[in-house]
Amino acid sequence: MRYTRLAAALSLLTAACASAPVATREQPLRVMSYNIQYGNEGLDSVIAVVRAERPDIVGLQELDVHWGERSSFVNQAELLAKGTGMESRFAPIYRIPNADPTKPPREFGVGVLSRYPIVSFRNHVIARLSTQEENPVPKPLPGFLEATIDVNGTKVRVFAVHLDYRPDPKVRVQQVSDMLAVMGASTGPTLMLGDMNAPPDASELVPLLQRLRDTWPSKQGPGLTYSAKTPVKRIDYVLISDAFRVSKTWVTQVYASDHFPVVVNLVLTKPLQ
Repeated sequence: MRYTRLAAALSLLTAACASAPVATREQPLRVMSYNIQYGNEGLDSVIAVVRAERPDIVGLQELDVHWGERSSFVNQAELLAKGTGMESRFAPIYRIPNADPTKPPREFGVGVLSRYPIVSFRNHVIARLSTQEENPVPKPLPGFLEATIDVNGTKVRVFAVHLDYRPDPKVRVQQVSDMLAVMGASTGPTLMLGDMNAPPDASELVPLLQRLRDTWPSKQGPGLTYSAKTPVKRIDYVLISDAFRVSKTWVTQVYASDHFPVVVNLVLTKPLQ
């Protein structure tokens, strides 16, 4: 009888432990997606916007690194990191050898800034129509950035992306498929920061928005981001996995690019160790 009672007690204890909620703590995180238009209005203006908003993580699109006269051949990824006090990574879409072999290649692509350590980084290939060819056809090109960022002990996958701008959605359909394949079946904390060149009701975005949540609340208005002088479209996004919840979302209406940045205050739920 004594053993029966002991077994019953242990069984109840095990059941209680199994049903007890996992202790968690909340980690606030501010993120931004920003197409900077290669600093066309001055890179200092872009830096000022980022500094004023104080994001922890920024996904950048249309970033020049030694690209050309339009950006004075500077390394914008490096200057943005220095100007904001953040780490940076750059994922070129295009890399063109410099006419002067003593100078670095000309590069254009996407990037990420982070106040937290970037512990790994990859530049994935997705389908693209090159803007550097007269009669392009869809082909695999790089520029789908993935960074793993250590947010106080939790690894967060961050993707930065710039999808095709053409009216025909066929290439974007393939790009979304390629991105989902890269993401795989991972269920960990995930952010996607990007200029999708498509509105939220676009059919090509449906598979992506089934995988990740759009952080813009419809009751808050249209959230227009492009073009900044006369905004008529919402094509810039912060997308999140279920590890996050949204506390506030806004569009920063400061003219430093032809896009307004999207900024989101998030809460990351983390299990206690």
